[in-house]
Amino acid sequence: MIKTVIADGKAEYEYLARVRERSDSKDKDVTAIVSEIMENVRKNGDKAVMDYTVKFDGIAPEYFEVPMPEIERAMFECDEKFVDTLKKAAENISDFHSRQKQQSWLTTKENGVIMGQRVRGLDKVGIYVPGGTAAYPSSVLMNAIPARIAGVREIIMVTPPLKDGRPNPDIMAAAYIAGVDRVFLMGGAQAVAALAYGTERVPKVDKIVGPGNIFVATAKKLVYGTVDIDMIAGPSEILVLADESADPKFLAADMMSQAEHDRLASAILVTTSKEIADATIAELYRQMEGLSRKEIIDESLTNFGAVIVCEDMDKAVEMANSLAPEHLEVCCKDPMGYVGRLDNAGSVFLGNYSPEPLGDYFAGPNHVLPTSGTARFFSPLSVDSFVKKSSFICYTEEALRADKDDIVRFAETEGLTAHANSIKVRFE
Repeated sequence: MIKTVIADGKAEYEYLARVRERSDSKDKDVTAIVSEIMENVRKNGDKAVMDYTVKFDGIAPEYFEVPMPEIERAMFECDEKFVDTLKKAAENISDFHSRQKQQSWLTTKENGVIMGQRVRGLDKVGIYVPGGTAAYPSSVLMNAIPARIAGVREIIMVTPPLKDGRPNPDIMAAAYIAGVDRVFLMGGAQAVAALAYGTERVPKVDKIVGPGNIFVATAKKLVYGTVDIDMIAGPSEILVLADESADPKFLAADMMSQAEHDRLASAILVTTSKEIADATIAELYRQMEGLSRKEIIDESLTNFGAVIVCEDMDKAVEMANSLAPEHLEVCCKDPMGYVGRLDNAGSVFLGNYSPEPLGDYFAGPNHVLPTSGTARFFSPLSVDSFVKKSSFICYTEEALRADKDDIVRFAETEGLTAHANSIKVRFE
């Protein structure tokens, strides 16, 4: 049974502390297993990847690298209406992310100094896409489209094969629509290692993005520094703020949309109304009966869910900022009035008709979001995630002469006499 917490300045924060701790409950043996897999791939390349694919996925895939005609053919194998949906979602995602693109710039000063910043896409990016029962075509769109808009030269996708050794057609269709360049049928820590280190056939990339299980997440953590990564994602989470105007049916449905992801997922309702709280709990258990992942939802809500009753919306907002949730819904009379007060959230959904799945699939903002309270300092995946920036400086002799004494003074104060000398020799 989901817990009801009456906020009293202590109980609610004790609960939030326990929710945060769930992200630290990881198998201590996982790192050792993943390290061994990655070292094997580093030494033995494609052979190690194929051996692990047979071991973990049960079959050698039909293709190691999926030919482009096979990827395109998926467009005709999938349900026609689903392909149309993918295209509509891709348009929305492209429209939103195209507005994030930055341009290179330069500025000149009256003394002839030129300075600026060069912005360009990364050379190669690897996208990890889960397979099997956790096959998410939406993740392909959310990861590949911003990379393409950023100007990434080559997008390489890895995904496990199906049980028959073939690629998942829905994922292939999404890859084609999103503009993925190459697809390899491999998954797990071995796929992350192949992307990070390169093999005979898999190119080494500059960055790895995309969701995965604990083995994939651990592998990404271990290769950070060799390559860049998007983030270390924890269990999914949603916090719903609601006043007395909210509809309990909507609140319950939205909480369960996250609870079904994972037994460690967290769904929290923070409301100013005890009546809304009680009605939402009743709706949770009524609606749950008809859902396919009922057992996962029930365990998630029991262990990490809560309905918290606050005295006013000021307190509710304070709690939301403290938890810094991945998804934050605002189901209140004037949802736009809270936008400027909600400082810590991955993505904010405003109003009764902006449910979280809208963001997962279709609206346009990215669904790759910071979890486990990291929205305090991390941002959603974006075009910026796939670019690198370099600054440039061009001084004239006269401009450097005017500033030389200050630069030398800085260098000598820091004890770096070679730095100082680099300036002095030009004017001796």
